[in-house]
Order: sequence, then structure tokens, then C-alpha cells
Amino acid sequence: MDTPQGGTPAPAAPAPATPAEEAAFKAFQAVPPNDIDKRIPLAEQFLQKYPQSRYRPAMYQTLVSGYLAKQEVPKMLDAGEKEIALNPNDTPVLGLMGQTLARTLNPKAPDALQQLNKAEQYSKRAIEVTPTLPKPAELSDEQFNNAKNNALEMAYSGLGLVYLQKGKYSDAIPALEQSLKADSHPEPDPVNLYLLGLANEKASHFDAAVTAYTKCAAIQS
Repeated sequence: MDTPQGGTPAPAAPAPATPAEEAAFKAFQAVPPNDIDKRIPLAEQFLQKYPQSRYRPAMYQTLVSGYLAKQEVPKMLDAGEKEIALNPNDTPVLGLMGQTLARTLNPKAPDALQQLNKAEQYSKRAIEVTPTLPKPAELSDEQFNNAKNNALEMAYSGLGLVYLQKGKYSDAIPALEQSLKADSHPEPDPVNLYLLGLANEKASHFDAAVTAYTKCAAIQS
């Protein structure tokens, strides 16, 4: 058996898809990506019927984005964990998981520190891997750059909030600044501006805090 460096056995390649599995996957693909009310149950049913399918990443990615849109955070986090287990370099999911874990943290929960550390781990992994990714042939340069920036925006946002919650204000400030720098949307995320203001306030950088708070308040959101 081939093993990667370190002696860990390489995961077995997925079995070739059966005709029924291929037909189910094509039916899933035929549903428009924005029709989450149809895509979510199809993905759930597919995973239940074909638990070892080579198409699992596509299903988990759909569930992550779909559950997030429906604000079903526990289900989104569960699907994200499963996708990262399959694809440790899925930077959009890594970034989203880091940000979501940090933003939904309950400080009084018994596993709060574990959740915070996981958010830090996922965010740092996305930041490390994103610049090294090759461009897929089906994406234009602009689409690829936007995808990378979106992943970095979420990852730096999650990391900045982790540092803020750990009281590491001097580390939180540059991370949140990087998140805003990577943001390619017409308006920056007001949450990140607020967090940057808070981090600067905690660090006694009051002028910088006022600037960030003022920009946050100016956004209609």
C-alpha cells in the first residue's frame, strides 16, 4: 500500500460510480445552484444512499452553503467538518468554518475554548493554503482571484475575532485589517469594521477605533 510521508496509509480511492449513482448526481447538477430548497434534500438523500461516493465533496459543499443561507448553523458546521475531513485544502470551507465558529461562539459553553482553537486552526490553514492553489481551468483569472479573496476575507476575519476573544489585541488588529483588505465586495463587512474598532479600543488606539466605528456606522446594514 502506498503511504504518504509520515507512514500514514493513503486513503483508498472511491469506487467507480454506478449508473444509478451517476444518474442521481446528474439530477442534482440539473438543479440551479441558488435553488437551495431543492438542492439540500437532494444532497442529503445522495449522501445517505451513496456514503462512499466520489461526489461527496460536491454534496457537502452544497450543504455548507445551503445550511448557512438558511441559518441552520449546527448543520452547516457538521457538513463543513465532513468536507474538511475529505478535502483538508478546501479553502472556502476552511475560511467559512473559521469565521462561523468564531462568530457563533458561546463563551459559557463547556467546549468554548475547543471551538475557539478550531476556528484558529481552520483560519490559519486557509490563509496558508489559499496563495498556493493552482487556478482551475474552468475559472477566469477574475473569478479565481475573487474566490481566493473571499476565502482570505473570511479566514482573516475568523482569526482576528479569535485573537480578540483571547485578548490578543495587537494580533487581532492586523488580521482584521487584512480581512478588510481582501474584501472585494462593494461595501466592506460592517462586522469586521466593528471588530477592528473594538480591537483598537481595547489596545488603547482610540483614534483608529473611532475611524473604524465611523466607517461601520456609515454602512446601511
